[in-house]
Amino acid sequence: MWTKGESEGLQTLGIVVVVCSSLKLLHYLGLIDLSDDKIEDELEMTTVCHRPEGLEQLEAQTNFTKRELQVLYRGFKNECPSGVVNEETFKQIYAQFFPHGDASMYAHYLFNAFDTAQNGSVKFEDFVMALSILLRGTVHEKLRWTFNLYDINKDGYINKEEMMDIVKAIYDMMGKYTYPVLKEDAPRQHVEMFFQKMDKNKDGVVTLDEFIESCQEDDNIMRSLQLFENVM
Repeated sequence: MWTKGESEGLQTLGIVVVVCSSLKLLHYLGLIDLSDDKIEDELEMTTVCHRPEGLEQLEAQTNFTKRELQVLYRGFKNECPSGVVNEETFKQIYAQFFPHGDASMYAHYLFNAFDTAQNGSVKFEDFVMALSILLRGTVHEKLRWTFNLYDINKDGYINKEEMMDIVKAIYDMMGKYTYPVLKEDAPRQHVEMFFQKMDKNKDGVVTLDEFIESCQEDDNIMRSLQLFENVM
């Protein structure tokens, strides 16, 4: 069985993976500069062209200045001339980030979190809104965004099946080199520990309020949410 420390470590890992892998994606798409290295592989983008809404409106909706939005849009346009990204592109990008694992399911869930309109494509506005939350949002905003990722069917609750799918996706993405001796029932044990901690009223589901309260009680999770506040 997982010890308390191991379980909390995996919960923190889940939060870090959400933030870190999201930023890797944003870096690849030219929105932020995390290093001097540039991935040279060109992935096929959807041919649908899209022009973002006015920068003044985005400035009002995000924590970025108009100048910062101009820089972000220039980078996004260079990498995504069509103005939109589809799910297959997400999967190809994450396959490069995690070559020793299978990131396809995690990329699928993350794409759905970015695709707020649920129309099968992610626009510049979607990325900027997510980036604003991940880098400069309040603790509640960051945790709400993460909750939305875990709430796969968008019914306002996280059930054990959804959490199992997310945990399996993270394990698969990190690959056998990261978890070389995992027992077959390890994901289910982790989900049980997650619900013991998060499901305050023991009704079998985790609400947004329960999720936020539990995360705020965990110092490791709180520190992980602050890791990338000074990226831009």
